[in-house]
Amino acid sequence: MSAALNPGPAAATVPWQVLDDPLEQSRFTRWVQGPGGERLGESALQLSGMHCAACAGLIEDALAGVPGVRSVQVGAAAQRATVRWDPAQTQPSAFMQAVRAAGYGAVPDAAAPARLARRDEHRQLLWRLFVASFCAMQVMMLATPSYVAGPRELADDLRQLLNWGCWVLSLPVLVFSAAPFFRQAWQSLRARRIGMDVPVALALAITFVASTGATFNPQGVFGHEVYFDSLTMFVSFLLGARYLELRARHRAAETLEASMSGLPETALRVVADGKVETVSINRLRPGDEVRVPVGQAFPADGLLLAGSTRADEALLSGESAPVAKPEGAEVVAGSINLGAPVLMRVLRVGGDTRLQAIVAMMRGALSQRPASAALADRWAGPFLWAVLLLAAGAAAAWSLIDPSRAVWVAVAVLIVTCPCALSLAAPAVAVAAARGLARQGVMLQRLDALETLARVQHIFFDKTGTLTETRVRLAGTGLLPAGQALLGNEATALARAASLAGWSGHPVAAALAAAAAQDLADAQAAGALNGAPQPAVAVARWHDIEEHPGQGLQALDEQGRCWRLGSRAFVNAAAGGAAALSSAALDAAAMAGTARTPAGPAGPDAAVWLGCEGQALAGFELADLPRAGARQAVQALRAQGLKCSLLSGDTPARAQALADALGLDDVLPQATPEAKLAVVAAAQARGECVAMVGDGINDAPVLARADVSLAMGQGALVARSSADAVVMSNSLHDIVRARLRARKAVRLVRQNLAWAAVYNAVCIPLALAGWLPPWAAGLGMAASSLLVLANALRAAR
Repeated sequence: MSAALNPGPAAATVPWQVLDDPLEQSRFTRWVQGPGGERLGESALQLSGMHCAACAGLIEDALAGVPGVRSVQVGAAAQRATVRWDPAQTQPSAFMQAVRAAGYGAVPDAAAPARLARRDEHRQLLWRLFVASFCAMQVMMLATPSYVAGPRELADDLRQLLNWGCWVLSLPVLVFSAAPFFRQAWQSLRARRIGMDVPVALALAITFVASTGATFNPQGVFGHEVYFDSLTMFVSFLLGARYLELRARHRAAETLEASMSGLPETALRVVADGKVETVSINRLRPGDEVRVPVGQAFPADGLLLAGSTRADEALLSGESAPVAKPEGAEVVAGSINLGAPVLMRVLRVGGDTRLQAIVAMMRGALSQRPASAALADRWAGPFLWAVLLLAAGAAAAWSLIDPSRAVWVAVAVLIVTCPCALSLAAPAVAVAAARGLARQGVMLQRLDALETLARVQHIFFDKTGTLTETRVRLAGTGLLPAGQALLGNEATALARAASLAGWSGHPVAAALAAAAAQDLADAQAAGALNGAPQPAVAVARWHDIEEHPGQGLQALDEQGRCWRLGSRAFVNAAAGGAAALSSAALDAAAMAGTARTPAGPAGPDAAVWLGCEGQALAGFELADLPRAGARQAVQALRAQGLKCSLLSGDTPARAQALADALGLDDVLPQATPEAKLAVVAAAQARGECVAMVGDGINDAPVLARADVSLAMGQGALVARSSADAVVMSNSLHDIVRARLRARKAVRLVRQNLAWAAVYNAVCIPLALAGWLPPWAAGLGMAASSLLVLANALRAAR
């Protein structure tokens, strides 16, 4: 996109219509379904020109006034906006221009224009800071004789000349460096709001007018004392604080862009005649075949068609170790191909990819304001009115005590009470904490979740896919008498079952195929060591293969016999007949080990059965694979004082065994979604703050009901959408670290709020007593903002 799209202050015309091109919109817009089923666009914007929390309200009002805009979220701390709009009524060009008309800048939140916007904002603020600081030093040099000279040591005409020099040097500070304060104050007043720049602009204007009067008419109503040094130093200190705040915001934005920069600009698409063409990744569609060279990022989510490789998924999961990607494995957009050139088929593009889902989560989180920040915003308005009344009262009182000091006392009160530190206390911490969690692979979708996560007392876990891996392992194989007669031994039974399971993508089928492959590899290795001939592998030729969802697989062999692999009821049913149980019950039986059989060699708890012509031949016992580090993570959470419970649809025996192995406090087996919801609601009714960790579709209702919820990154889309945070790394240790970081963030917010309160409690009386000159008030206000910001940055460490 052209750099002309950057709405800098000097830009006269901007070709916003370029943003209405659907292809360009795909770079910063995703499409969602509205409450009435209508198609709505959700566009992410990078804002510039914001300096306080009140600016967020002004921009929200400007965007909400555009016909067709359904909802707006503006985050002052991150300077981002999320706009949901109706394409039948408006286009991005309309609300971009609305932001500019309100006095701010906006560009699509895509890497290139956003970087240009940040660069221009950084450069302009640096120039303002340089001019203010340089002039402040010169003014201090000219003002020094007035401070150090004894009585009558400095002639009146020389003092007057020095004051004129200070006045001239103060002009560029007031006109150029302090221009944003006056502009934002005017925008606030036009919107009938009192922003935090109003008392600052008022203090600067009063100081300059009174000092100008004292310079040109020392015998007038303003007296002979001038405070150009206080004015210029105050502007320098305040711009210095805002510069550091700007750098913190830009670092948060750069962290987000690090994810987006993983995508290449182009892809090598294979066309129908086998030739390769270079196309923009925006032109890729599901079903396209793409070549990915070594060292290049995968341009979309897809499936490897040819070649095996390793992929670096650190940006997506936080794991630094490369992940093996054999032929047939899924690859994720943004991960780096490290092993060999491969051919992939595109499955998902654009906003549907996992990478863009992560980016959308972070954008949404950075556009929000946490509850503590919203509370501070609500109190900021009344506080500012109180400040103005306090300053007016101080001026009136001092006009009776010492009229020559009335103006300076009022100015000092206005400066020292500017609530910049109060406005930064919560949002700066929240943004820093979200950035730190993102580096660990935990993506916040709601900033308020930090405060709630820190208060959690009871955490509920789903079993499969959360405390255990999504895959299972083969724990044992047993033959029934009929199986011994037909198949001979367990190895043959497993090989036959695995050859049929290869036609299914079910986790149970994958476990059987993996076990058979391992048995074959072990047998071949043993034969090679002993010099024995390699075992022959009998590959069954299947035809008329059918998969019955929730029941199992059915196929015919070379002799026309009907083989079945699945639940006992399904296997025992006559060929072509219907199983006695429902699909859901059979699937639960197959996965949870509830399919029972009379005592025999296969054991009473075999989960999957192999049969021929309606007769069960062999049973295969399955076991869950606890997720790596699950026990340590649970114990770490319990050490923090949390009660940990398991909610599982599994049988009581298997669920209790897992709970005992991991050290959980209690377990609810055979739990339906309704039962899980009831348990969580009961805990909340007892006054407990509840967290839920899950990954499945059936977990979505309870994830939405919990006070705070976390979904595993490989979980179902509806589960991730219902959760407050997504653990993209799939590591339970990251949940432990997330809670520790949340508690740290809450402590930092409280420290910031306490510091802001103590600062005002100490400095306001000093200013009212006339013991705090305006320049010291400016230094104190800037120092308090810097301290709050520096403390907030600790949340990212």
